[in-house]
Amino acid sequence: MGTNNNDAACAILQYFRVERKNYAIEVINNGFINDTYLVLVSNEPQYILQRINHGVFKDIDGLMSNLFLALQELDSEDYRRIRLIKTSTNNPYFKDENGYWRLMTYIAKSTTYNTTTNPQIAFEAGRIIGRFHQLMEKTNSDDYVDTIPDFHNLKLREKQFDRAKQNSESNKLESSKKAILFAEETLPKLNSLNQTKLPVRICHNDTKLNNILFSEETGKALCLIDLDTLMKGYFFYDFGDAIRTIVNTAPEDEKILDRISFDRNLFDAVIDGIASNGPLLTQEEISTLSLGAVFMPFIHGLRALTDYLNNNIYYKVSYENQNLDRCLSLFDFTQKAYNQVEYMKNKVTQKLR
Repeated sequence: MGTNNNDAACAILQYFRVERKNYAIEVINNGFINDTYLVLVSNEPQYILQRINHGVFKDIDGLMSNLFLALQELDSEDYRRIRLIKTSTNNPYFKDENGYWRLMTYIAKSTTYNTTTNPQIAFEAGRIIGRFHQLMEKTNSDDYVDTIPDFHNLKLREKQFDRAKQNSESNKLESSKKAILFAEETLPKLNSLNQTKLPVRICHNDTKLNNILFSEETGKALCLIDLDTLMKGYFFYDFGDAIRTIVNTAPEDEKILDRISFDRNLFDAVIDGIASNGPLLTQEEISTLSLGAVFMPFIHGLRALTDYLNNNIYYKVSYENQNLDRCLSLFDFTQKAYNQVEYMKNKVTQKLR
């Protein structure tokens, strides 16, 4: 990251209801989708400015409506509220020739983690995800649009994968041969994940560890960020996404697969964190959690593999084979999570029933 007086990004601020100051811009490179900037005054962070990826999110009005509705609910003594700053014409975003821009408040003295070995961080992550779902139970799910329709629809992702295989270059098919075989062998194992009796919730749908803000002072989890994929879903989506990035102590795109692990102590801490909120889930939901922890890393890996075969048209990549590396890492954790299904089943039944 670097701080500079980025004229283009700074110029956007004049269209929002903020004081006119000498702002500086720091580029944040953590995300794969949107362009994100930290807005500072005298080296002190003030706002988060984002250019929304319109290629990924087609319905900007629907996305911003979801965000506005959710932020009204996500506010309590133990859940820090983020506020959306409107434009001078009272709109939730500003559009120019470079795209769609939004501005949100910055939570001071907060931090994020890409990975952890600390059970207390894992506990807090589980607690704040459970709290998020408690707060969102008040909202009317019919008021929300699907910002990415069929985002976690495995049948759709399988069709996209099959199409990518048919159209891919031969060298890419060869280099990803091992990953393709794993995908084809794993898809049938997830067909038993029955969703027909599950309550539909408004889910975050991207609850990886670095989408959780923590207090630098107390270590407590404060809130979830990056709410663009907030839409209807099932609790095991958010559960599985959390497990894949908290219980594995290696980075998402770790190339040395021996470093990828399923840490039972961290898993137990996540479950304890969720349970600390009190009764939250139905018995049907609890029964899906262990396989959900396999489903989510797998579907992310399948999407990365599909994008690799399609010449990297969805995710940002910094080198040619990054999507393949992501895929191999995610598939490795998928297998390690699958090996722990019985352990997970016993633990969630014991703690969450």
